[in-house]
Amino acid sequence: MEQVGMAAATHDVSLWGLFMQAGLIVKLVMIGLVGASVWTWAIVIDKYVSYARARRQFDQFEQVFWSGQSLEELYRTLAERSNTGLAAIFVAAMREWKKSFERGARSPIGLQMRIDRAMDVTMARETETLESRLSSLATIGSAGPFIGLFGTVVGIMTSFQAIAGSNNASLAVVAPGIAEALLATAMGLIAAIPAVIAYNKFSGEAGKLGARMEGFADEFSAILSRQIDEKLQPRQAAQ
Repeated sequence: MEQVGMAAATHDVSLWGLFMQAGLIVKLVMIGLVGASVWTWAIVIDKYVSYARARRQFDQFEQVFWSGQSLEELYRTLAERSNTGLAAIFVAAMREWKKSFERGARSPIGLQMRIDRAMDVTMARETETLESRLSSLATIGSAGPFIGLFGTVVGIMTSFQAIAGSNNASLAVVAPGIAEALLATAMGLIAAIPAVIAYNKFSGEAGKLGARMEGFADEFSAILSRQIDEKLQPRQAAQ
């Protein structure tokens, strides 16, 4: 009993103590998982702020766009700015519109295709920006538990080696190694669970914002199509 008490006394079972007593591989696993957890929360905060800002900008632009303001006037206001989201799609379409008419566009179909392509390219770039770093959340969410499990396996193997070396299978000998191993599993879950939840939430948010951009692009394409017909049909009739 005295030996068991002495063995227990030599082990610090606090979280910091378990980390310091862990083997090198388990320590590296724990450090990696802590880093992954910090990175996850950094992405969560960044995406929360950026998506809230994007929704606000979308609302503000739609309010101005549908207020009846002239498209030319709105384009002049936005052309010199660094635009994102709906404003970027609008500016790309209007820029192609103006370039085509300055060069004497004759084919309504060709002009419409160029405008749609300009909006599609801009929309793809904006969508990529919205979805940036979400893959990191998916990777952490899927790999975190397995990395923690790897640390657990290594920790348990170390415990068995300690049992074999001491010829003592008492709880005082086994418990510290098992605790270190389970701590690695817990840290893997702590890193993975928020990453999975955040990935699902922000993927949905990105999808909603992407749908808003697609809807605006379709509506604006229809508006420009009508204006193209109004401008090019008299020109074609005169020829």
